Amino acid sequence: MVNHSGPRAVEQERLAAVHELGLLDTPPEERFDRVVRLAQQLFGVPTAYVSLVDRDRLFYKAKVGLDLLEAPRDTSFCRLTIEDGGTLVVEDASADPRFTTNPWVVDDPGLRFYAGHPLAAGGHRVGTLCLVDNRAREFGPADRALLRDLAAWVEEELAVVEELERAAHVQAGLLPAAPPRLDGWEVAGACLPARGVGGDFYDWAPTPTGVTVSIADVMGKGMGAAIIAATVRAVLRAASRRGQVEDAVAAAEEALASDLTQTATFATLLHAHVEAATGEVTYVDAGHGLSAVVRADGAVERLLADGPPLGFLLDVTPGDAGRDAQRLTLGHGDLLLAVSDGVVDALGGDVAVMDDVAAAAVGAASAADAVERVLALAARSGARPDDITVVVVRRQDAA
Repeated sequence: MVNHSGPRAVEQERLAAVHELGLLDTPPEERFDRVVRLAQQLFGVPTAYVSLVDRDRLFYKAKVGLDLLEAPRDTSFCRLTIEDGGTLVVEDASADPRFTTNPWVVDDPGLRFYAGHPLAAGGHRVGTLCLVDNRAREFGPADRALLRDLAAWVEEELAVVEELERAAHVQAGLLPAAPPRLDGWEVAGACLPARGVGGDFYDWAPTPTGVTVSIADVMGKGMGAAIIAATVRAVLRAASRRGQVEDAVAAAEEALASDLTQTATFATLLHAHVEAATGEVTYVDAGHGLSAVVRADGAVERLLADGPPLGFLLDVTPGDAGRDAQRLTLGHGDLLLAVSDGVVDALGGDVAVMDDVAAAAVGAASAADAVERVLALAARSGARPDDITVVVVRRQDAA
């Protein structure tokens, strides 16, 4: 097959692959740092690094013996490495016509030796693993093979990044695309995974008389927690068609029992049904305990957990729910707010900060406004140690 794509189109595709990794301008990560440390030690060079080659710059994702965060692409040796596609070795740059006037050679740091191997991701050469020295040196076939092996190690880590990125898109697609249309009510939510994918989720679904709303937090982070979270969501959605909230939770718990046991994990859950005409909320809190009602007059009522998380109870069947449903009523201007423990962790880890979380939602003009206020509060620490999820149901003000 003839490839009709020109160099410009190919470069645009390559740049897209670089940006889709989501690694540009990100902090150091040990999984990349350990490779460059090992490369420095194995080859006895002062400098080793992993670079990502952007449109007009190199971003150093991992480095040792180098103080720069980035460098111009046009004068870099790495530019040639990704263009040529093979291992580029320059044993003495001062004697190589391609580099005798290069500022990295002529000026500080007086580069003499360079060895770089391209790194592929998304079907394109996105960066390089490089060795640099200010002394000329030989680099034989065994050295080239070892550098290729180390580059393959970096590529495996990049493949993990790609997989997580794809999983993040899938997981984001499982979240509700739009709030339900329910006269007199507003529903809003947000989920910010700590690692691209995570174990939190929120969900809602219309019913003949109102809407069901859920928020869950699976123990752990990353891909494993995300898989369990997707399973919990799917099972709970199916079970929610079976009647009362307590029966739905029991049906979900029965279906998930073996999965949760085999993976030695658990999930906290708040599952609620809102009756649109009356404002009555029926809910089950399975070990979650991070919810509150914020009244229109500013009063706050914390909702505590009533029973352990999913995965703790045994021999639970839909006919014998094992969990009691609680009830409350939302008046005009009142809202129900629920968060994951990532919000609490971002604010110091003490569950008492739920008072601050609820206070942030006082006076919110809408459900979406309340969500944004809580996210802004959690963002003040600058850290996201865990997945952050918020869901809000608000009864609109009286006409």
